[in-house]
Amino acid sequence: MGRGDLSDAQWAQLEPHLPKNVGRGGRWKCHRKVINGILFRQRTGLPWRDLPTRFGKWKTCHDRHRRWSADSTWERVLRAVQADADAEGRVDWSMVGIDSTTCRAHQHASGARRRPPRSLKKHIQSAQHHPGEALGRSRGGLTTKIHLVADGGCRPLAVLVTPGQWGDAPQMIPVLERVRVPRPGGGHPRTRPDHVSGDKAYSSLRNRHYLRRRQIKHTIPEPKNQRANRQRRGSRGGRPTGFDRSLYKRRNEVERTINALKTSRAVATRYDKRAYIFHGTVTLAAIRLWLHS
Repeated sequence: MGRGDLSDAQWAQLEPHLPKNVGRGGRWKCHRKVINGILFRQRTGLPWRDLPTRFGKWKTCHDRHRRWSADSTWERVLRAVQADADAEGRVDWSMVGIDSTTCRAHQHASGARRRPPRSLKKHIQSAQHHPGEALGRSRGGLTTKIHLVADGGCRPLAVLVTPGQWGDAPQMIPVLERVRVPRPGGGHPRTRPDHVSGDKAYSSLRNRHYLRRRQIKHTIPEPKNQRANRQRRGSRGGRPTGFDRSLYKRRNEVERTINALKTSRAVATRYDKRAYIFHGTVTLAAIRLWLHS
């Protein structure tokens, strides 16, 4: 086993949730060597063609990562690993944090074809496809933003990829609606945490109404301009928003989750041309964090 490869304990957790061979002859060989190659590229950020030969053909690793990113296999594996952790009581629902981080996009990440990508088998558009490939243009260059929700144990519950210049407040509801942890015993998956914390960027009437409607407690500070506007309107402005400074100290948990994700060079800097492939790279990094725990 090489440095950064899956350990035997991690492979025992991951193997039951991977696609199985169906039919005569089988389609896949052992996934372990290929996944180790994908993890090596994710950790180091090197080009696919420079993968060491001990992982097999580089194209096999690249194609499998692209295929599983397109058909949401990585998403299903992440939810299955989360379900196992939730069944063992290892998911901290008492306080989840929401935040975003901006990743610089390498010059090789641009130049994708304008036509939408299609999956390799079903010839349908990928579920994570973004019209502009989630590349934002600014004075500093090309950027991509990762929005995520993390539990109290500093592990991602859901991730969302957007262009770098997109705001945080409009993406709060979409990323929270991606939280779906299945229940092994059956029933509806869990989608509602007990408490949500966020910084001033997520303070808006739309977000607060959404959290109250779902009966989710929240700790989000109110900016000065919103407070002044509410006070100026008098009774029509509504009641002051509640804010607990002691609970807000736990916001560092989501920031620590971002730091853990960015230890992977292919996450800290985007090298993938397609948005759905980069989303799969971030999702695989999240799976690795759950396996480490």
